[in-house]
Amino acid sequence: MKAEYKAGTPQSLLLLLGSCLPVLGAVLLAPVLPRMQVYFANTPGAAVLVPVALTLPALMIALLAPFAGMIADRTGRKPLLLVAMLIYTLCGTLPLWLDSLQAIVLSRAGIGVAEAAIMTCCTALMGDYYSGGRRERLFALQMVATSLSAVLFMAIGGQLGQDSWRTPFALYAVGLVLLPLMALWLWEPRALVAAEAAQSRLPWRGLLPLLVLALLAGMSLFIVPVQAGYLLNLLGVDAPQQIGMTMGGNQVGVVLGALSFRLIGRARSSWLLLLAFLLAGSGGLLMAGAGSHGLVSLAVFINGLGIGLMLPTLITRVMAQVGFSQRGRASGLFTAAIFAGEFVSPLVVLAMTAGVPSALPIALAVIGGLQWLVALSCLRIPTIAPLGEHA
Repeated sequence: MKAEYKAGTPQSLLLLLGSCLPVLGAVLLAPVLPRMQVYFANTPGAAVLVPVALTLPALMIALLAPFAGMIADRTGRKPLLLVAMLIYTLCGTLPLWLDSLQAIVLSRAGIGVAEAAIMTCCTALMGDYYSGGRRERLFALQMVATSLSAVLFMAIGGQLGQDSWRTPFALYAVGLVLLPLMALWLWEPRALVAAEAAQSRLPWRGLLPLLVLALLAGMSLFIVPVQAGYLLNLLGVDAPQQIGMTMGGNQVGVVLGALSFRLIGRARSSWLLLLAFLLAGSGGLLMAGAGSHGLVSLAVFINGLGIGLMLPTLITRVMAQVGFSQRGRASGLFTAAIFAGEFVSPLVVLAMTAGVPSALPIALAVIGGLQWLVALSCLRIPTIAPLGEHA
């Protein structure tokens, strides 16, 4: 980092806002999917293509984030970020005018490409600009910001979609606001030498266990948002308001768990991950055995505490394992692991239940028990001398 540059509040806010943009892609369309289904009812394959339009960006992020990390290490974080913001705005707003469902799905794939680069670059720049306690606090705030933005974007998407399913796509124009601000206030932390970046090998011994845990964390993250509604239906609770409030309780737990990292983040990461997976698993086991709406609400809150503590602990540990020329690739791999876990989470539960709703509590109990086993395995994560602080 150049001596005359020192990251402050504007840089922190821009990187946090940038980290929220992939969340926009994931939740914005959920409230208007039924209306899209009706609009394209006569389009062949609409029953598959409309849900795919929602989930495709997450799949693209999981597949492409590692490549975005390689590009960021070779060519720089800022140039890739600015190009990605432009693609994000263009592809995001195209459905305002497109009348072909296939073309809309392709635009959503473009959104995923842009989001893979945006998330990777924002996380890498957080690692570049900050160190020590400031970095840890910012990663915790990243989790808080993305959790709160998920709730906010879901509400805004539902409100904007009252008159037309197209209207929520206008929110992607936010890229036009952030793009010039990023161009003005962000900087490339250091001149990158492509050959040096290419030859710098990642410390796989320290990274691989963390990436596996990140995959499991992504799966855990989507258990409540996807499955809580079905579980409550089994208990006779089908009012959207009650289901929404229950899921909101999970998000409150996520926020508090992430904020707790600011207080206890100096403890050994293996112990923090042990606590995080124990909380997540305990929430899952309590969900499985819950016989009332109140118990489910308590269970998803406990689960959220674990998830909120899990993610900032993992990304802080990942960033501490790598040097400057490796940080983009490490960030890309971490991002890919999280989104891959989110994508396969409902598929894993579906495979366990075979599509039988009444089998959901058993599946949740199995997942909760596995999370407890993962918690104990966290104590065996190798202790590697951190590089990131001195890079």
